[in-house]
Amino acid sequence: MFAHINPPSFPDDPATTTTRPSAPQSEVRQNPTLENIETLGQTRVASSDESNIFVISVIGQVEGHIVLPPQNKTTKYEHIIPQLVAAEQNEKIEGVLIILNTVGGDVEAGLAIAEMIASMSKPTVTLVLGGGHSIGVPIAVASNYSFISETATMTIHPIRLTGLVIGVPQSFEYLEKMQERVIRFVTKHSRIDEQKFRELMLKTGELARDIGTTVVGKDAVEYGLIDQIGGLGDAMKKLNQLIDQYRQYKTMGVVQ
Repeated sequence: MFAHINPPSFPDDPATTTTRPSAPQSEVRQNPTLENIETLGQTRVASSDESNIFVISVIGQVEGHIVLPPQNKTTKYEHIIPQLVAAEQNEKIEGVLIILNTVGGDVEAGLAIAEMIASMSKPTVTLVLGGGHSIGVPIAVASNYSFISETATMTIHPIRLTGLVIGVPQSFEYLEKMQERVIRFVTKHSRIDEQKFRELMLKTGELARDIGTTVVGKDAVEYGLIDQIGGLGDAMKKLNQLIDQYRQYKTMGVVQ
């Protein structure tokens, strides 16, 4: 009967020691796609090379300088603006599709998004699905071409102030100047004339608790607010046409 003796242990030799491979980084971190959805509401960012068209959605309320309650579905303008900048700088992105289903929100944030879309050098198309209300109207008309689904609606009404309002003439003058900014932008980037837009904005008797007008898809086209009734397929087809024109323009610029 022999006793079992454990062999002596020696310090590991760095030259012969094998280290167990660490877990893949994808297992340690969260899925990048899920991160994009949680933080930006997008499945991918403009740096992707899978498509030459970048899609941005504006849903819920347009959140501005004040953070809205967590139960509100919002679109943060500090998320949208960097994505527009990235799409403008990325040479592989040739067109941007903006899909709207928004109830409106912060006026200055909405105008900032609209101005960014309108100032892009690449083709842009907007598609209103469900609704493009309030400050969503300037965003809807900011693109090179706009579509609205047959059942979608757009509410046009005067802007409002929330919070503390000082009852002095300057407060109303500021409100009037802010409203003029919205009117000028909409009439500049659509076919509706200023008188008709003001008429729709100040109409009484249609909205139960507000002044203004709810415009359905067909009416929005007849008023000249939106270019055409259509859906996703129509919007993509038009955007591809604009991209072809954009390519020809770039080619002519290089030749000249």
